[in-house]
Amino acid sequence: MNNTINIMIVEDHKLIRVGIKTLFDEAEGYNVVAEADCGKEAISKAQLTRPDIILLDLGLPDMNGIKVIKSLNESDINSKIIVLSSRNNEDEIIKSLALGVFAYIIKDINTEMLLYIVKSVYEGAMWLDPKIVPILRDKSEKIVPAKQTSRAAFRNTHSNLTQREYEVLKLVVEGKSNNDIAQSLCISEHTAKAHVCNIIQKLLVDDRTQAAVKAIKEGIV
Repeated sequence: MNNTINIMIVEDHKLIRVGIKTLFDEAEGYNVVAEADCGKEAISKAQLTRPDIILLDLGLPDMNGIKVIKSLNESDINSKIIVLSSRNNEDEIIKSLALGVFAYIIKDINTEMLLYIVKSVYEGAMWLDPKIVPILRDKSEKIVPAKQTSRAAFRNTHSNLTQREYEVLKLVVEGKSNNDIAQSLCISEHTAKAHVCNIIQKLLVDDRTQAAVKAIKEGIV
């Protein structure tokens, strides 16, 4: 069975596009099947290659990224769209999510997390960058439930989490890799991984992405 994730990168800045392509080319299980530097080219190549995942920058030179998403949705390619943007514009975020994008990521995300999110989306998950959650929370509780009044409220719900696991969870929410967590807390990467596994089990979720989303929704951040 072929589990390779086919990806199209839509990014008008060549240096950034090449960097993203190199990341996926060097990682096992990913295959960049197309690149585009403008909206029209993205729509054409998506219909031709039918990628599993489309990484889409909204700031394209010829078309508004929102229009590109609409056009892709109207086709029958069934690709999952991930917005990878340098902007956290409220209007773009709301419209993108309303159009059914599977993830909205700010470009300063670390490379390991980007690989993980793409794989998670491919497998059916959704992802919201922690940086945009406050915008959504203030705009509409229908998108992200209002957070609880204090960290104590989260503790009451998940009192089986240890103090160290809370510290690790906050770093997971920030998009930190196991290596980043290890360095931040002065522990081994193996220990960091073990803490993440324990958190996933205790929060009754399937992966670190869902753990981060649950922590955001229930008020730890």
